[in-house]
Amino acid sequence: MLPRRRKRIVRILAITSAMVTAVGLAVSWYVAGALVAANHRVIGAPPADLQAKPFTIPSESGATIHGWHTSIDGSQGVIVLVHGIRGSRLSMIQRARWLHQKGYATVMIDLQSHGESTGETITIGQLEKHDVRAAVTFARLQHPDQPIGIIGVSLGGAATLLGSPMEVDAVVVESVYPDIDTAIHNRVAAVVGPLSWLPSTLLLIQLEPRLGIPRWKLRPIDKVAETGCPTLVMSGSDDRHTTAAETVAIFDNAQEPKELWLVDGAGHVDLHQADPAEYESRVGHFLDQFLRTDGTD
Repeated sequence: MLPRRRKRIVRILAITSAMVTAVGLAVSWYVAGALVAANHRVIGAPPADLQAKPFTIPSESGATIHGWHTSIDGSQGVIVLVHGIRGSRLSMIQRARWLHQKGYATVMIDLQSHGESTGETITIGQLEKHDVRAAVTFARLQHPDQPIGIIGVSLGGAATLLGSPMEVDAVVVESVYPDIDTAIHNRVAAVVGPLSWLPSTLLLIQLEPRLGIPRWKLRPIDKVAETGCPTLVMSGSDDRHTTAAETVAIFDNAQEPKELWLVDGAGHVDLHQADPAEYESRVGHFLDQFLRTDGTD
């Protein structure tokens, strides 16, 4: 009687485990789909004070990229501004205003599957890297013989590193994940805590079937050494999505000249908004040091 009861218990446990796994897979498939779903929105006209001109350009991502271009007489260079995941060029307006005051032209884009750019799926940097390259090419055509910099935030920074080298003169990357495994683990752990390993695993095993991208391709930490130019690596000191230790590891992999800034007390937020004065001082000095041609800083 006892062995029969044990078999029944084992069978119930096995069935329960299978059901939990099936439900977990179904839920994680839905969650993953929501995370990489396109985030289109109507952007509207650019702010009047920027005097920005809308443009569209083709990208090897397969998308048509929409953006704004600001120019300035006697500009000292042009900065390509690339937003984070589920964002758009709207999130880069304050940076564009500040850079305009400093004498820099700007190119702001919506990455594929964001804003007004076409695209069906967010690919965590794999397709988006082509959009950054297209923006750099546009900047070079509009401002021949002028230095080019990139400021890439989160997904925009990952796309910048994954697309390197781009033959630019300075790169600033903010809050960039080192590799996709760590990125997913950190984001799940921020929600569910120590039990994050199971949902993280369920999300990761979907990556290649859903997006057609092997995990080894989504490792910005392996590409930061290929920027071919001075690189500033930044994140918030309290960022749970991209930790300070991970940011330091990316910085350690970068080639000289390079700089590191951990924004004291900031999480995974807009670092310009977190500390505007210090941001403009540090990032402005970095860009002026490597881009300006008039000898000023």
